[in-house]
Amino acid sequence: MANDLLIVGPAWVGDMVMAQSLFIRLRQQHPDAAIDVLAPGWSLPIIGRMPEVRRGIELPFAHGEFNFGGRRRLGMSLRDQRYGQAIVLPNSWKSGVVPFFANIPRRTGYARELRYGLLNDLRRLDKSLLKTTPQRFVALADDGDAGAAPTVPAPRFRADPASALRLVRDLELGSEPAVALMPGAEYGPAKQWPAEHFAALATQLGQRGVRSWIIGSAKEQALGEAIAQASDGAAINLCGRTSLVDVIDLVSVAQAVVCNDSGPMHIAAAAGARVVAIYGSSTPDHTPPMTPTAVIHYLRLSCSPCFERVCPLGHTHCLKEIRPDAVFGSVRALANL
Repeated sequence: MANDLLIVGPAWVGDMVMAQSLFIRLRQQHPDAAIDVLAPGWSLPIIGRMPEVRRGIELPFAHGEFNFGGRRRLGMSLRDQRYGQAIVLPNSWKSGVVPFFANIPRRTGYARELRYGLLNDLRRLDKSLLKTTPQRFVALADDGDAGAAPTVPAPRFRADPASALRLVRDLELGSEPAVALMPGAEYGPAKQWPAEHFAALATQLGQRGVRSWIIGSAKEQALGEAIAQASDGAAINLCGRTSLVDVIDLVSVAQAVVCNDSGPMHIAAAAGARVVAIYGSSTPDHTPPMTPTAVIHYLRLSCSPCFERVCPLGHTHCLKEIRPDAVFGSVRALANL
């Protein structure tokens, strides 16, 4: 009731995973308060694996859709929940509309897009102090502007061992050791390690008796098939055959995960997997995999990080020059293969 919290969640998979760090901190600070998360429908199953959250509430609007009237009606429908505080993680003006019309007395977020009035607990974002996305989220749990970078608790999802066994059986994945490969990146190709490198890695793993599971969305089915066909039968293409919560359960039983800087990378880290993360146009300084069992490959070239979706120089050396042999060595060391 009056102490309960409504969090307006982010729109990207990785950011939603990293938001769990905030939920953990809030649970530590307010052990008797309920935490609800207003978020896109695709994220609700992920939120269901976060033990700190009472429920996810669907935000039924397309990414970027304004729909002031719909947001107003949704906010008014939440008035009887009598939340004591809303914390708004996106920086957009529209993201503050629902808490305003829900009559939530304290509405917290960063001072962005002239949200004065919509939010009444505005914070200054010091990017030199709060360098990572999780730090920026967690800092909103405290009162006032951040005076120091907060300690960030690592996201941790609940994996379902029974579901993992069912998936291995239903997808006919066999009993041999497996490494999950996640070759996609929703942001764009400047974040994607080359498909031929993934295929070469899968081939090397296969020579050691390790199967590769290629995991991704339906949009990445062709990419997964190209890698599988080039892997000499060492990889199986699962793109489009698993949900996001299936990914949590599958990576929890894999020997390791090899992935780009992407939402699935953060899911794998939160599921407790051993992660080999590959960075190109982005940087682990901002969005690191939050697990102690991670190895990062990042070349820190003079042209990176550029944060572009497509390489502005046309060569993507930041990714191509990360060689399969180096990643294979990291997988072997991390998973004791």
